[in-house]
Amino acid sequence: MSAHATLIALLHGPDQPGLVARVAGWIFERGGNILHADQHRDREAGIFFQRVEWEPAFAGPTMGEAAPRRPVDLLAAEKEFTEFARSSLGMQVRMLSSADRPKVAIFVSKADHCFHDLALRWKAGDFACDIVAVVGNHPDLAKAAEGYGLSFVHFPVTAETKGAVEAKQLALMRERGVELIVLARYMQVLSADFLEKFGAPVINIHHSFLPAFAGGRPYHQAHARGVKLIGATAHYATRDLDEGPIIHQDVARVTHRHGVEDLVRRGRDLEKSVLAQAVRWHLDGRVLVYGNKTVVFD
Repeated sequence: MSAHATLIALLHGPDQPGLVARVAGWIFERGGNILHADQHRDREAGIFFQRVEWEPAFAGPTMGEAAPRRPVDLLAAEKEFTEFARSSLGMQVRMLSSADRPKVAIFVSKADHCFHDLALRWKAGDFACDIVAVVGNHPDLAKAAEGYGLSFVHFPVTAETKGAVEAKQLALMRERGVELIVLARYMQVLSADFLEKFGAPVINIHHSFLPAFAGGRPYHQAHARGVKLIGATAHYATRDLDEGPIIHQDVARVTHRHGVEDLVRRGRDLEKSVLAQAVRWHLDGRVLVYGNKTVVFD
């Protein structure tokens, strides 16, 4: 991968002949270099999906000339490609750049395994983002957050204060420019009003293989049913609890010899890896949402 910033486009719309060639041609004609391209066709719905990443052309003198070359204006290139995709191809498009570092907030309660995993991966440089707030409805993880150099904000929530607290949380999100919220076992349901007003993605980890065992205490539900597989699901939060578009899932085998605590312990490992992968895919621009489904590009 070049050290220069790249552009990434996620497109979807009615399938038609020549889409791949037209996209590649547009990039080639402007001196760009395609680094990755992947596409998928939903034959039943007749919808075409594509993710393409390219290095834009450079402006200025060529190699050997005194003055350095400079990258094109990435924002202008994004706007130009968006207009091409919408007007010429009839496609919906979302643009991002490898130079982007979205501002992220992590919402937590008392369980700390997902939070520590995310924070450690972020410190290691696994996530191309800036974590600008850790929001907790309990103070338990305040010191842990501070240990990672992260800002912790405590918003205690009760049934009576939920509306007022969400208004304060939204104000904080706007103040810090948050573009993604990650619910790291945050044990409060964000209201439809909050999600609508936030207007940006919210990724949740559910400690179950949805749609099975939605709601609370899924490992207890699974143990009572004598399941042979337990799982975890990362999905985008919507107004319908645990029914948002699924980003990633994984499972582990269990037997009759495993008690509830065994299931919980194994489930924690799944929750950490599944949530981390979903966040990484989202930040890398690999998740395309349409309807209540996702296409996740390799």
